[in-house]
Amino acid sequence: MDEPPPLRRNTAFQLLWIGSATSDFGTQLTRLAMPLLVLAVTGSPLWAGLIAGARSAATVLAQMPAGVWVDRWDRRRTLVGGQLVQAGVAALLAALVVAGQTLMWTFLVLAVVDGVCTAFIGPARSIAIRGVVPAEQLPTAFAQEEARTHAAWLAGPPTGGLLYGLGQAVPFVVDAVTLLVSAVCTTVARVPRRPGPVPPPAGEPAAGEPVPGDAMPGDAVPGDAVPGDAVPGTPSMGRELREAFRWFWRQPGLRDSSGTVMMLNLLGGATILPLIVLIGERGGDSVVTGAVLAASGIGGLAGALLSGRTGALLPPGKLLLAVVGIFGGAVVLETLPFGRWWPMLPFVCISLATPALNVVMNAVVTRLVPEEMLGRMEAVLTVVGRAMAPLGPILGGFLAATLGGAGALLCIGGALLLTAAGAATSRSLRTFTGERAEAVRPHQRF
Repeated sequence: MDEPPPLRRNTAFQLLWIGSATSDFGTQLTRLAMPLLVLAVTGSPLWAGLIAGARSAATVLAQMPAGVWVDRWDRRRTLVGGQLVQAGVAALLAALVVAGQTLMWTFLVLAVVDGVCTAFIGPARSIAIRGVVPAEQLPTAFAQEEARTHAAWLAGPPTGGLLYGLGQAVPFVVDAVTLLVSAVCTTVARVPRRPGPVPPPAGEPAAGEPVPGDAMPGDAVPGDAVPGDAVPGTPSMGRELREAFRWFWRQPGLRDSSGTVMMLNLLGGATILPLIVLIGERGGDSVVTGAVLAASGIGGLAGALLSGRTGALLPPGKLLLAVVGIFGGAVVLETLPFGRWWPMLPFVCISLATPALNVVMNAVVTRLVPEEMLGRMEAVLTVVGRAMAPLGPILGGFLAATLGGAGALLCIGGALLLTAAGAATSRSLRTFTGERAEAVRPHQRF
C-alpha cells in the first residue's frame, strides 16, 4: 500500500487548519474585549461572569442534539453555516457598541446564539479532520490543531487589548472578518460531507461490527426498537444518545477522566476574571492585561511542540492528574505580590502542561470511539466534561467581587489542588491507558 502524502501536502486539512486558526484568533480578541467592555459599562465582575457563563451554558445544553445532528447532517454545510451565524453575531455586537446600545440583555442573547453555534462547529470540525486525514497521521494533525489554538491565545489577547484601546467596537469587527475568512476556507477545502470508514487495526472488528459476547452500539436492549418495530429509517435521537451514553458508561477510565475534567473546566474557567481584576488592582491597563493573558499562548505553543514527548512520559490518566496539580499550584503562585506582570510566569506554566493532555486525549477518543458514533460521543464527552463549566465565570466573578483578585485566585487554586488529590484515589483513572482493548472487553475527553 502506498504511503499517504505528508500532512503538509494535505491541502484540505491545511485549508481547514488555516480557517480555524483565523477564527480562533478572532475569538481570542473578544476573549479579553468582552469582559473589559462589560466592566467598563457596569463596573461589575459578576455581570462579566454571567455573560461568559450564558455562552458556555448554551454550548453545553446544545451539545447533545448537536452531536446527533452532526452525525446526520452535511458536515461542510454545518461548519460554514455556524461560522456565518457567528460572524453575524460579532458584527451585530459591534454595531450595538457603536450605537451606544450596550444593554446587558442584548449581550446575553448574542452570547447564547454564539454558544449554540459553537456546539455544532466543534464536533463537525473534529469529524471533518478525521475525514481528510489518514488514521496514522491523526496524532500529528491533532498536535497541529493544538499549536493553532495556543498561537491564537498568544496573539489574540494582546491584539485585542490594543484594538480595544482604539475603540470598543473594533475587536468585534475584526472577529466578524476572521469568521468570514474561516467560512471561505472551509468551503474551498471541500471536506467530505460525511467521512469514510477508517480501517481497524489487524485482527480487530470494524467500527460498528458486533463482537461475540459484547453488547455493542446498535445491539437491541430492553426499551430500544428491535427489528420488526415500526421504526423506518433513522433511529430516534433518544435511542442514539442512549447508545452513546451506554458505551461511555462502560469505560471506567474514560468516565473518571471526564469527571476530573469537569472540575478542571469549572475551576479553570473561574480563573480568568479574577486574574483580570488582579492585574487591574495592581495598576495594569488593557494592554498589560492582554500581554499577561498572552502568556497562555507562549506556554501553549511550546507545550504543543513538545506534546509528543511529554505525552509519552505518562499514560493518559496519570498525565491528567499531573496537569490538574500543576494548574492548581500555578494559580496559587499568581497571587504572589510581585507586581502586575508577575502572573505571566505562572500562566506560562499552566499552558505548558495542558497541550500534551489535549493531544493525548483527542487521539485516545479517536482510537476508541466507533466511526458511526463520533459526533454523539464528541457531544457526550463535551457535555460531561463541561457540565459545570458555565458556572466557572460566574464563580470567578462572584469571588473577585467578594474577595478581590488575589483572594479569589487563592480559593480557586486550593480547590484545584484538592481536586487532584481526590482524583488520585481513583484506581481506574490512575491505570487508564486509553488502549483500544480497554474499550472492547470489558467496556469501559476529556
